[in-house]
Amino acid sequence: MHPAARTRTTFRTGPTPVPQPRTRRIRSLIDADALRVLHRAARVLLDDLPDLTDRLLAVLREQEPAYRTALEHDHAATWQEVHRSLRHSVTSLLDPRGTREAAHRCTWRIGVVRAEQGLPLDALLHAFRLGGSLVWQRLVEETTRSQPEDIRLLVHVATDVWNFVDEHCTLVADAYRQAERQLAWRRENRVRLLAAALLDGTSRIADLPETAERLCLPEHGRYVVVAVTGGGPQDPAPGGSVYRHTGVEADYGIVLLGDTGDEEAGHDPVVALGLPTDGRAGCRIGVGGAVTGLAAVADARRLADLALSICPPEGGTVRLAEHLPEALVVSCPELGATLIERVLGPLLRLEPSDRDVLLDTLVAWFACEGSAQRAGERLYCHRNTVLNRLRRCEQLIGRSLARPHDVVEISLALTARRLLPG
Repeated sequence: MHPAARTRTTFRTGPTPVPQPRTRRIRSLIDADALRVLHRAARVLLDDLPDLTDRLLAVLREQEPAYRTALEHDHAATWQEVHRSLRHSVTSLLDPRGTREAAHRCTWRIGVVRAEQGLPLDALLHAFRLGGSLVWQRLVEETTRSQPEDIRLLVHVATDVWNFVDEHCTLVADAYRQAERQLAWRRENRVRLLAAALLDGTSRIADLPETAERLCLPEHGRYVVVAVTGGGPQDPAPGGSVYRHTGVEADYGIVLLGDTGDEEAGHDPVVALGLPTDGRAGCRIGVGGAVTGLAAVADARRLADLALSICPPEGGTVRLAEHLPEALVVSCPELGATLIERVLGPLLRLEPSDRDVLLDTLVAWFACEGSAQRAGERLYCHRNTVLNRLRRCEQLIGRSLARPHDVVEISLALTARRLLPG
């Protein structure tokens, strides 16, 4: 060969081929053999799937009381569920990529259905692990029966089998928890809708048993409704049955009363709801009257709203039974406005300074239970001054503070003027 030719071959450029390690080639051969053994056994399991399903159900019946109940309730549906799950498990051994999506859908569906049925999650996860264990056991049994010398090769695919089991345990748990959250939201929303219908009077008679069950209140008990604005509950009182509902303009508490239905029996609805009883600023509480039966709760709510409307803006608690005259006036604003004009009209048309003095005197006299002496002390004037102002009021409005009927009219008119807007 020419020397130049030898030089060109000696200094050839490019990467030098690296020989493959012998151990990697051996590993590839072992993996291929292991898959062959796995597939051969899996095909037998696929043909014997009904028996595999029966075996797993027998174990579940023995070890899981929840599945024992499910089998007694609907054996056919449970059998089909287990059969589908096992079929996806075995076919995934033969074609992991091609069957992955279908296997995931099957597992997810099982998690959702079992959450809806109330099967405990621990029992469901135990069933999946038992299924994985049974599949592995049958793979070993089949390989031992047909090709005992290949048992050692199954060790190389054991991790893949158990990774599949772990993956589907995680998946079924995620599906179960998501379905459980959705179910909880639906239950809570259903309770809110039933309570809202009960309070606004649109509840159907047919819904009352469900409403009673969901609110944990007896259908035929005695109830009072409490309306609240501007304040949240403290720690609720021990014992008693209450239900709290968040409304748009006010929050409401439905309180189950004792047999007597009165607070003297030691059952204060305000305390039962954990509401402040110390006149906390800004918290307005209206306590309605007692009614009988959940069907009458809407009436109780209207009474609570009426009590709340009487409550001072700065806060406090108004119990309707203690403020019936005010409630009568507020319950019909149109009549209240007519009463104001009819009784107090001549006073209201005076000059503001004169008007306010006479009205303040009337209010003070009623607040002091008809005592001119105490009214004078409150107004920082002599009792005779109070009496002179009262006589002038009587002359202007044409009514006498000595006649009970006139006293009632004047008192209600003053109450209406204090409570009604404008």
